[in-house]
Amino acid sequence: MLHFSRWKTLLIWLVAFAAIAIAAPNLLTEAQRSSLPDWLGHDRLTLGLDLQGGSHIVLKVERSDVVKDRLEELVANVRNALRGASIRYTGLTGNDQTVTVRITDPAQIKAAVDLLKPLTTAGGHSGSEVALQQGAEGQLSLQISDAGITADVASARTRSLDIVGRRIAGFGHDDFLVRPDGADRIVVQVLGSVDAERLKNILNQPAKLSFHLIDESMSGQEALNGRWPATSQVLYSLDDPPIPYLVDRTAFVTGSNMVDIEPIVDPQTQETSIAYRLDAEGTQRLAQATEQNIGKHLAIVFDDQVMSSPVIDAAITGGEGRISANFSEDGVRDLAIMLRAGALPATLTSVEERSVSPRFGADSIFNGLIAGLVAVVLVAALMIALYRILGIIAVVSLFLNLILIIAVLSLVGATLTLPGIAGIVLIVGMAVDSNVLIYERIREEEKTTHFFAEAVGRGFSRAFSTIVDANVTIFIAAIILFFLGSESIRGFAVTLAVGILTTVFTAFTLTRSIVAVWLSARHPRHLPKSVLTHLFEHANIRFMGIRRYVFTASAVISLIAMAAFATVGLHLGIDFSGGSLIEVTAKQGNADIADLHSRLNDLNLGNVSVERTGGPSNARIRIASQGGGENAEQSAATLVRGELQEDYDFRRVDVVGPAISGELTMMATLGVLAALAAILIYIWIRFEWQFAVGAIVATLHDVIIMLGLFVLTGIEFNLTSIAAVLTIVGYSLNDTVVVYDRMRENLKRYKKMPLPILIDASINQTLSRTILTAATTLIALLALFLFGGEVIRSFTFAMLFGVALGTFSSIYIAAPVLIVFRLRPEAPDGEESNKTDAGVKSGTVV
Repeated sequence: MLHFSRWKTLLIWLVAFAAIAIAAPNLLTEAQRSSLPDWLGHDRLTLGLDLQGGSHIVLKVERSDVVKDRLEELVANVRNALRGASIRYTGLTGNDQTVTVRITDPAQIKAAVDLLKPLTTAGGHSGSEVALQQGAEGQLSLQISDAGITADVASARTRSLDIVGRRIAGFGHDDFLVRPDGADRIVVQVLGSVDAERLKNILNQPAKLSFHLIDESMSGQEALNGRWPATSQVLYSLDDPPIPYLVDRTAFVTGSNMVDIEPIVDPQTQETSIAYRLDAEGTQRLAQATEQNIGKHLAIVFDDQVMSSPVIDAAITGGEGRISANFSEDGVRDLAIMLRAGALPATLTSVEERSVSPRFGADSIFNGLIAGLVAVVLVAALMIALYRILGIIAVVSLFLNLILIIAVLSLVGATLTLPGIAGIVLIVGMAVDSNVLIYERIREEEKTTHFFAEAVGRGFSRAFSTIVDANVTIFIAAIILFFLGSESIRGFAVTLAVGILTTVFTAFTLTRSIVAVWLSARHPRHLPKSVLTHLFEHANIRFMGIRRYVFTASAVISLIAMAAFATVGLHLGIDFSGGSLIEVTAKQGNADIADLHSRLNDLNLGNVSVERTGGPSNARIRIASQGGGENAEQSAATLVRGELQEDYDFRRVDVVGPAISGELTMMATLGVLAALAAILIYIWIRFEWQFAVGAIVATLHDVIIMLGLFVLTGIEFNLTSIAAVLTIVGYSLNDTVVVYDRMRENLKRYKKMPLPILIDASINQTLSRTILTAATTLIALLALFLFGGEVIRSFTFAMLFGVALGTFSSIYIAAPVLIVFRLRPEAPDGEESNKTDAGVKSGTVV
């Protein structure tokens, strides 16, 4: 009997009302939410970058900068130590990670070694990071270890976090995130309308400003033609062409001495400059240096380039002054932002950029909402047509399920992305699967019991394990997807995982409680009749009768797919191959594809493709990997921006460097393997080993055919494609587990029934669930494909194909494998007793 106590019913509805209260603020404006009482809570979904616009930039600490600074520091320390002890030396140089020097007086070698030993532990570095070695003829070398440089890189990353945050805040943005990533990277996310190119320029540069003296013992060009003093260095100006200067290495004022910095733009001449004020220490040093060097030139150095070289006419004693900056108005303001925030310990190179315009994000939200609404209406109509009043109950459960998803995502502060919306729409199609399983089980139990209420109770209890087993496979795939690293895919994984949990919860709480009320109030004697459900009631299809032909055909298609994969290969997206993907909208009229192609070819960026996308005014530009490292990819995108910005608005810009693309490829491969392993281990534990083997074969079949689809159609294979493949693997195994669960049940009940007959019976018994679940999922995906927008169209196309493929493989691949591996030995001829013939009637075991 199906019975729910009053307190359980009350608790379920309390959860439902709490979910509504938590989810409701997402429909209110900021002002309306602020007026809500404190106890109600103001939690709401955070929209991802692809929905509200902004820039996601991954910065990498340049290891070469860290090595250079560490090497210069060590060279200076060696020079100062030897000079201070009056030890004669020659050939002091630094190269790669090694500093070498030769002691000219053999009698002083031991003293030099003792003097330099403290340098191996100086500056807070551990002794194992710098090794001092003695060679022949007074040669000494100090080797900085890789571990030491790695530690310095990590330290530079940590020190850069606050500086990056201050620069973004100075840029005028409040809604941003800065977080560490690994040992040498920083992830920056700025939401809203962002000038991504300008933002990268502000974040990339170390912005080390220092005051030096020009070494006037020779000109810069003479120094280049000969040898210059070790205490000086040749630096170039910011002019075009650059001018070489011989600059003293010692800086007597640095950016850290500046306490007030303001950009100045002369309104009449439009000349730009930086007004500064120094602290007490900087004021004293500048006054002393300028007083002692009147008539000489001052060198104001910015990131190893001479910004200005004024003549010292008089001592500068006030601690205030101006630096001429031959920059644009925005450029001088950006310079002030960088100087105020402080100098970075090393250059930060952009290795990945994903920028979206707010307008593009708004279009994605609109498309996602339309797709979701269409999916809900169509799925609801189908369920009501199938199950009448029980269909209405399923729709009510579906609505609460969606509210629960929004509530849970709001509570945990999850970020909703465009693939996340796709995940919710997918859940709309998959959520009713649990109801279909329960209702179809009730239909079967109704034939073996005299009381309908008892059939309902059995239907719920016996469907429970099947529903859990079926949903675990997709849940595992979602968990693996979460760790693939991409924010948008992570959003899809979170909504999918949360949706699976809420689906199981609503099926066995809300749906069950409403059905219990319906039973108590109406006292029905049978399930509501429907023409559609009767289509499968007497199914008796001999699926295994043609298994050899279908299995052979599938094997041939799989071999063709593998051959195409090996020879033609996938059309890899920039996630895996590197490069740039840029979507633009013409400011006036339509996008001229031929003109775009011609203008971009003139930039000499290698392989560039241009195609129309999402309307006549839109175009998608793909630039192949430049092959020149991380900076080359960023430079290519910068050139395209410069070339097209007057005529086109940039809707979306994705730039992926070789380091990121290599990591994404590795993570995607490991993610797929980990998901397959985890799912199959679960099936191995829950079922006999033959079932696990069948699941492995069916899964490999689906993966191979899916890859063949990408090769055949030329659809770009990227991270969303990985998400589609893993989701389809979970969905396919969901179908397979339902059939396997019925087979396992029938194996215990009919111990002498030949396996092919038993498999056919099991498939026919679950056929209605298989077809109806596929139909609701395909309806939701079709709505997403038609209305979800261009960005996820390839994802939904692959999902549409995959759902049909998964349904096929659960019947014609997973099941025949059980016969091949003799899940049950064939009965001898003549032993197919009358029990077999009588026991299986119209495909239903009675």
